Amino acid sequence: MGTVKRTFANNLLTSGKIDATDGLSGTIPATNLANASITNVTSFPSSLGGAVSSVASDPPSPSEGQIWFNSTSNVLKQYSFAAGTWATGGNLNTARTGISGAGTQTAGLAFGGSAPPFSNATEIYDGASWSSVNNMSVARLLAAGAGTQTAGLAVSGEISTGYSAETEEWDGTNWTSGGNVSTARRTLGGAGTQTAGLVFGGSNAPGASNTGATEEYDGSSWTTGGTLGIPRRELAGCGIQTAALAFGGDTGDATPGVNNTEEYNGSSWTAGGTLNSARRLLAGAGTQTAGIAFGGYTTTAVAATEEYNGTSWTSNPVSLATARNSLGGIGIQSAALAFGGSSPTPTTATEEWTAGLQIQTITVS
Repeated sequence: MGTVKRTFANNLLTSGKIDATDGLSGTIPATNLANASITNVTSFPSSLGGAVSSVASDPPSPSEGQIWFNSTSNVLKQYSFAAGTWATGGNLNTARTGISGAGTQTAGLAFGGSAPPFSNATEIYDGASWSSVNNMSVARLLAAGAGTQTAGLAVSGEISTGYSAETEEWDGTNWTSGGNVSTARRTLGGAGTQTAGLVFGGSNAPGASNTGATEEYDGSSWTTGGTLGIPRRELAGCGIQTAALAFGGDTGDATPGVNNTEEYNGSSWTAGGTLNSARRLLAGAGTQTAGIAFGGYTTTAVAATEEYNGTSWTSNPVSLATARNSLGGIGIQSAALAFGGSSPTPTTATEEWTAGLQIQTITVS
């Protein structure tokens, strides 16, 4: 494009400043334009900003951060991230606490738990309702879940004879046996996929002995990973094998729960931002840099929802409609699913979380 040059030599004061009265006004001579036509101008430097457009109706496909004036409604609007909301979803067919899951809000997988007794029931969610499918081989509760609706993992957990080391793999139709974990446990966290799974923490023996053990799955066997900085049980997790998040839980010192968060890089854990609400037996979803935590237990079941940005947690003003603990959680930060749990008895309740970019009216208070 051409260049524009403004000559200020005749508008400089003896102090060296530009004359405010006419230093930046007047006509720029054509001779000062390398190309006299302005049709070649393709962009302006970001430092100049952009004009707020006036439109009769909201843009059909605005960009994140875009601001405009709606001349019909006479309001200033923006397209930005908004607080999320929980909405009622389809109920589980079997009420269960200590339930586990995998997948997304519109393609979910729920398994295990206790009604009581211990359950091996498996259900899939299509975004509106749950359907019962083939059961797990081993009835269990408080197991770790990972993967997708058609390639899920159920890891460890409590069974009728104690704590299990067994892994089961779901192929969308049936469960089959996978490799056993080295440390049998329950109330552990899980993340990742069926061929790149991760489990961490939990209680490794009756009597509430905590572990910080982390194990990584390659689709057939588990190997030892970096140990959690704070051994704990009843925690939640999300993310992938090389970028996971562990948060909340109980260290076994008679507290109502902890607010600690740790981040995993594929080999070691480091401390992250702390939850605003310390709790245990909570659920989570999302990624290491865009996580969500909801539900749990302190001295009673809670409904609080918080979001993580990779550095800190922010409390959302909207909580679960049904306060509960030992629930299942799957999905992403902007589209999560909460199901089952205790409130205080086993429930079938399912709630769908929706957040993200929305058109908002800018107001001044």
